[in-house]
Amino acid sequence: MFWFSVLLARVVLAPLTRNRSYGNVPQPHAALYYSQRTTNGGLLITEATGVSETAQGYPETPGIWTKEHVEAWIPIVQAVHDKGGKFFCQIWHVGRVSTHDFQPNGIAPISCTDKGCTPGLYGVDWTAPRRLSTDEIPQIIDDFRRAARNSIEAGFDGVEIHGANGYLIDQFMKDQVNDRIDEYGGNLEKRCRFALDIVKAVVEEIGADKVGIRISPFADYMEAGDSNPEALSLSMAEPLNKYGIFTSPTRKAFNGIFISAGGYKREDSNKAIDKNHADLVAYGRLFLANPDLPKRFAIDAPLNKYDRDTFYTLDPVIGYTDYPFLDQDN
Repeated sequence: MFWFSVLLARVVLAPLTRNRSYGNVPQPHAALYYSQRTTNGGLLITEATGVSETAQGYPETPGIWTKEHVEAWIPIVQAVHDKGGKFFCQIWHVGRVSTHDFQPNGIAPISCTDKGCTPGLYGVDWTAPRRLSTDEIPQIIDDFRRAARNSIEAGFDGVEIHGANGYLIDQFMKDQVNDRIDEYGGNLEKRCRFALDIVKAVVEEIGADKVGIRISPFADYMEAGDSNPEALSLSMAEPLNKYGIFTSPTRKAFNGIFISAGGYKREDSNKAIDKNHADLVAYGRLFLANPDLPKRFAIDAPLNKYDRDTFYTLDPVIGYTDYPFLDQDN
């Protein structure tokens, strides 16, 4: 992949929900936030970005399904490119991890199942989902395809499909959630079909060199676990190999570009790269609190501490663009 060949840093900005895209429209303050965390030759992945009106499950998260969204993203992407960074848009659908309050006309959220998930956001149970019919699924796949096309129109270098952490794609893959008996449920091949159909549609739309997917087969976020995660991992990795896309976080049997994430420290990431356990390592909380994290890692400088209380506020500055750099010249 060309974008990977020109990267100068192995430290990636992980997708981080920041709840500061008012009305689902990316805001000008995001240009400063992302550009602060851009290093020449570095890779950034956006906060999870909705593919449609029904994709929402959290307040003030960005979208990429309308022309307004595309136009709002353009200067943000340009700010990253102006500093020499590569920028991918993470596209998602939350599925049943939502309530009717986030859905158009107050409808029930959609999923592969009608089984609910508890507890919900802020201690309020998520609304019981509506099971998608088989003939509705192609429309959801097309939403991902359109979101990918819109991302390229906004100037992004590519997209990462969010297939992890208990959201819609993960709900289809995991047997704890997926109780379907049609072509999208039952055995591993059928449970993986939805994810792979989305990958196929997105690759056909924008090219395999611009596509990645995040998966978490061994995790059980949002009550989405699997009885045989190793088999699930292999069932996803092997078909993904033919596309040559990048993925995270399953290395076994996958031959493409691999990003690992999850609580890494500086020494851990160096070992992971040296032992070929990963090609790139993504950082979330540490990168949030240290906009110049690659520089700090390079010279082994002290790190700012992050403040959890400001992770998900709506403030456009506090806990967002006010973390200090090592020196004022930056």
